[in-house]
Amino acid sequence: MPVYLLSPDALQDLQDIWDFVALDNENAADQLEDEFFNAFEKLARQPRMGHSRPDLTEQDVRFWPTGSYLIVYRERPEALQVLAVLHGSRDVPEVMRKREYPPS
Repeated sequence: MPVYLLSPDALQDLQDIWDFVALDNENAADQLEDEFFNAFEKLARQPRMGHSRPDLTEQDVRFWPTGSYLIVYRERPEALQVLAVLHGSRDVPEVMRKREYPPS
């Protein structure tokens, strides 16, 4: 069974997204959360599906779109590491500069 781990940043991102969407519609927030977790599982099975984005960061990470969001992750032998879940309208390069993910 494919394994993925969520970083503290990713967990906070998910909580912030859920809180924001739930202000208008809790069911929509739950559905969006389900989409994220389905994507995490899919990426854990096929981690090379994502894309490197040197235009967004020089860090060794991949990106996968889910709706209006970008899942930021990296492949590791023990588990896929989900590092962030960011709305596409954010200044992704700036967020990535502030969030340095040291190699593990």
